[in-house]
Amino acid sequence: MSSALTDLFPHPIVQAPMAGGPSGPQLAAAVSDAGGLGFLAAGYKTADGMYQEIKQLRGLTGRPFGVNVFVPQPEHSGASTGSIGAAGAAPLSAAVDLYAQQLAGEATWYETELGDREHGRDDGYDAKLAVLLDDPVPVVSFHFGVPAREVVDSLHRAGTFVLVTATTVDEALAVERSGADAVIAQGVEAGGHQGSHRNASAGDGAGIGVLSLVTQVRETTGLPVVAAGGIMRGGQIAAVLAAGAAAAQLGTAFLATPESGAHALHKQALTDPLFTHTELTRAFSGRQARGLVNRFLREHGPYAPAAYPEVHHLTAPLRRAAAKAGDPQGMALWAGQGHRMARALPAGQLVEVLVAELDAAATALSAHSAFGGDPR
Repeated sequence: MSSALTDLFPHPIVQAPMAGGPSGPQLAAAVSDAGGLGFLAAGYKTADGMYQEIKQLRGLTGRPFGVNVFVPQPEHSGASTGSIGAAGAAPLSAAVDLYAQQLAGEATWYETELGDREHGRDDGYDAKLAVLLDDPVPVVSFHFGVPAREVVDSLHRAGTFVLVTATTVDEALAVERSGADAVIAQGVEAGGHQGSHRNASAGDGAGIGVLSLVTQVRETTGLPVVAAGGIMRGGQIAAVLAAGAAAAQLGTAFLATPESGAHALHKQALTDPLFTHTELTRAFSGRQARGLVNRFLREHGPYAPAAYPEVHHLTAPLRRAAAKAGDPQGMALWAGQGHRMARALPAGQLVEVLVAELDAAATALSAHSAFGGDPR
């Protein structure tokens, strides 16, 4: 399967599906045309919005591409499956109420209202699957959980490869049991939302680095692995391939490209000395996500409840207003730990540079081995 999947794209480079605007048809087409695997992010879009982007992408490239879908969140977002009753939901609701009170000053400052926390939990999941089964795409990936076995089987019958994100070995084993074709092993270095299958508070801030995770998943499951997390250079791609990955998924590396739909302030912030580091936070969405540390993250991160997507919907108008006001201190500046290595190259050129760096790293490793580990 690994060779069948990677036969779709000549270079072992997958462009991460970054929801909220960055990963649109232009970026996906540029990456796919350059020999990588471009991805559309269906998260936060309607099923029709996703379909229209797929149509647009097909008009831009004849190369294979993927579409990423969010797995529906259970009624209580700290659980992995099912839901809990009112007794368990009440404390969570109260925590969201308290967080909304804390954000009232932000709403006043940005002259907007807080969002509707009851906007919806399933992100149009069934409708999106119906579109993807009616008009199949080469690859579909899933984030925030594992799709049901019947969903995976249906996509397989449609001729679609299925990938699922995992952040631990146990999650990777669950992906294997689902019948998926490959696992995206997402290290803690990754920007944006961690694809954890649970949104539990225990262990916040902890996580496994991508190299350790790839190795453990390869030794524990029989699935091909796509490595994700902080990868910005071809040498790092070589490292995860050496660890056993079949390909590398890069998000932040493509965020600064002209084809990326990220806000200009977001792109600038990646290399702005004002933003020195990243942290995992629930401040903007109620789920663990890595972003550049700004005022909003510092002030509200410690108090944000583990309530996704309620907090996401609650803060959405604040984030839009901050962007409109040109204030990056109120925006969700998602970024991986390697953000300062971002290069504002056209996406196709960036793929070419990454491939050249990968080849150079492979050549250096070969020379190192030829000299018995000592190139002198």
